[in-house]
Amino acid sequence: MNSHHKKIILKQFADDFNSAIEIINLPILKPAPNEILIRNKYAGINAGFDTLSCRNKIPYVNLTLPFDLGVEAVGEVVEIGENIKDLNKDIKIGDAVVTTLRGGYCEYRTIEAKLAVKVREPTPEILTLMPTGVSALIALEQVGEMKSNETVLVTAAAGGTGHIAVQLAKLAGNHVIGTCGSEAKTELLNKFGCDRVINYRKEDVNQILKQEYPQGINLIFECVGKQLFDTCIDNLAIRGRLIVVGSISEYTQHPEKVLQPRIYHKLMWKAASVRGFLNPLYAEYIESAQKKLLDLFYNNRIKVAVDSTQFKGIESIPTAVEHLLNGKNCGKVVVEF
Repeated sequence: MNSHHKKIILKQFADDFNSAIEIINLPILKPAPNEILIRNKYAGINAGFDTLSCRNKIPYVNLTLPFDLGVEAVGEVVEIGENIKDLNKDIKIGDAVVTTLRGGYCEYRTIEAKLAVKVREPTPEILTLMPTGVSALIALEQVGEMKSNETVLVTAAAGGTGHIAVQLAKLAGNHVIGTCGSEAKTELLNKFGCDRVINYRKEDVNQILKQEYPQGINLIFECVGKQLFDTCIDNLAIRGRLIVVGSISEYTQHPEKVLQPRIYHKLMWKAASVRGFLNPLYAEYIESAQKKLLDLFYNNRIKVAVDSTQFKGIESIPTAVEHLLNGKNCGKVVVEF
């Protein structure tokens, strides 16, 4: 085993990822008695979290520089602390584990054993489930109060979170609409059972929704923001629910100033609602959501999409972030270490 490893830190606040980060070399630490040492094989890219962190724009995170970047990673346990067996933790050297803690952009890490989730194999597919798939499940069920026999719209539906949301809504027995921006993404969504795919580069989303769904949309899983958010508000059904899961259209620039009427009349006259979702604020549901998603995945009830573009080595992470922010991905973007 190597004596040192690389990780990415936020060294200064800046508008873009490249200007804010630094790749550093650190000694590989031995695990404390209640910890395990993991050699990460893959890390998932969370370009929104990364970009907002670089700008110090995440309200629930108190950033003190330097700051570890990245979240989800999957790897192999290479060493365990002396108390692990006594704690009755079913973790041993060689096990595959996934972690969803701040600091995922690293080649090795020590963490408390209780914070790792065992999986069958350390494959990139797992990173579509945790935490992005977990977010989709909790947002739909707990925030959106997803039912059956409703019309559900998922924006950015071919992304890492969106394609899981599409399948979960279908499994619940709903008619699912997905928006995307390419033919490859359209094919992916058709493969995952999306009932109506709207390629916004070829069709007008607002026009399609008004023509084909005149009664409105019951539940909207919204990840994009800007004009698409406005379109979603305009097309909510009576007692419709819109979940704000992200706003990727603004991750590469500062928020726009909105010069138009406020939305409360549009909500009040339909008894509709807009609900925000943030994974850490629904922590009590995370463990059960992880178990449910792994069960669905291992029983082939949901499929996962990993973007086909290969990124290798921690040095490729800035390029992977840019790839995602530019909308070039089809599924979850991962980096192999």
